[in-house]
Amino acid sequence: MSDEELIVAFALTRLDHPGLDLDEVAALLVRRLGPEQTVDFAAQNLSDRGELRGALFDAAVERVMRVVLALRDAAD
Repeated sequence: MSDEELIVAFALTRLDHPGLDLDEVAALLVRRLGPEQTVDFAAQNLSDRGELRGALFDAAVERVMRVVLALRDAAD
């Protein structure tokens, strides 16, 4: 999934759940996308951080948050 596709999926999930915090939306999105995408996100995040291992779900959610926050910071 490209960063652009991730942002669209995140935005749609946030529209469905407007009362959730950004990290809660990210966690919900990771759960929705399934185990294969979770592994991909976690691998990308751990690679970005230069780490060899970490908690799978937490690393995947962090990857989603990094992409979302990078886009938000770029807009400022």
